Amino acid sequence: VQLQASGGGLVQPGGSLRPSCTASGTISSTAAAAWFRRVPGKEREFLAGIVGGGTTDYADSVKGRFAISRDIAKKTVYLQMNSLKPEDTAVYYCRRQYYGSYVWGQGTQVTVSS
Repeated sequence: VQLQASGGGLVQPGGSLRPSCTASGTISSTAAAAWFRRVPGKEREFLAGIVGGGTTDYADSVKGRFAISRDIAKKTVYLQMNSLKPEDTAVYYCRRQYYGSYVWGQGTQVTVSS
């Protein structure tokens, strides 16, 4: 099982990005998924999650600005990020549940700067 993350990039403050994370291999298309981010020198931060039934959860720091969604047919999870701020600059990682453990994507860099 592998997760391929893409869709990061450079965006101006106030802009939007929508990274995606596509799973390949024998993983359930409705496996729970989550997005995290890491800034160098800081702990990895949970951002958003979605479980098999579709219920979502968000960190307070991104609630109202970020939205997690999925395309079950494509085994892809998205993170719509709006009203981006410079402090959102980080490497963004996706994670999916795989049986009793987790699989991580390779990360995609998001830089918010003018």
